[in-house]
Amino acid sequence: MNKIAGVIPSRWGSTRFPGKSLALISGKPMVQWVVERVKQAKRLDVVIVATDDQRIADCIQSLEIPDVQVAMTRADHPSGTDRISEAVQSLEVDAVINVQGDEPLIDPNLIDELADVISTGEWDMATAATPITDAEQINDPSVVKALFNRDGQALYFSRSTIPHIREPASAELRRGMPQGVPMAGIYWRHIGIYAYRRDYLLKLVQEPVCQLENLEKLEQLRALDMGCRMKVIKTEDFGIGVDTPADVAKAEALLAQLS
Repeated sequence: MNKIAGVIPSRWGSTRFPGKSLALISGKPMVQWVVERVKQAKRLDVVIVATDDQRIADCIQSLEIPDVQVAMTRADHPSGTDRISEAVQSLEVDAVINVQGDEPLIDPNLIDELADVISTGEWDMATAATPITDAEQINDPSVVKALFNRDGQALYFSRSTIPHIREPASAELRRGMPQGVPMAGIYWRHIGIYAYRRDYLLKLVQEPVCQLENLEKLEQLRALDMGCRMKVIKTEDFGIGVDTPADVAKAEALLAQLS
C-alpha cells in the first residue's frame, strides 16, 4: 500500500499578509485550522508542517496533535513546492499531497480523493478544479482557469479566459442558461492543491522555470512543459484562500455557517 504524506507549507514572510499563518481566525491560528482539517482526511499516514519560522513551529508543537510533525526548511525557497520538496527529501513515502497553508476550510474528502488518484500509479500529479458559476470570474486574472480532456488529464492552466468561445451567442451553447451565467461545464477554476508521486516532485523542483510558467506566474505549467501526466479532479468544494487581512472576516463568516 502506498504511504502518503500531507505537507502544509507555512512561511512567515507573505508579501500581502506577513505572519498570516498565525493570524487568528475565530480565536485559533490559521495554520491550526488547516492542520485540523487535514487531519480529518483518512488516507494520510503523516502530516507535516514545513516552515521557515520558529514561531510557526512552536505553535504546531504546542498543539500536540498525534502524527503531526514540523520540518524546518530554508527561508529562501521560491515556492511552496520547493519547500515541501525539502521537507520530504529523507522521508520514506510514495506520494505527497501539498495542502496550502492558507486554506482553513480545505475539504478532507478532496484530500482523500487526491490520495486515491495518486496511489494508482497512473499519474505523476493530481490537482482539482471547481465549476465557475460567477460570470465576473471568467475574465478575472486572479482566477486561474483549468482545461482538461475527457479523461481529466490537464491540458493547460491560464489567468486568461480559456477556452475562448468564438460564438458566445450560439443557441446550442446558451440553451437553458440564464443571461449572464457561465455555461455549465465550460469554465473551471483551478484549486491550488496538488498530489505528487514523491520521485516526480523531486524531479520537478530540479527543472528550471519554463517560459510559460514565467509568463503566467503559474508553477504547474513547468510540470506540463515537462510532459507531466496530471489528473484534474472535479469538485464542487472551493473553500477560501486567506491572502489578505480582509479575507480573515470572510473565513470567519464561512466557518460560522458550518458550525
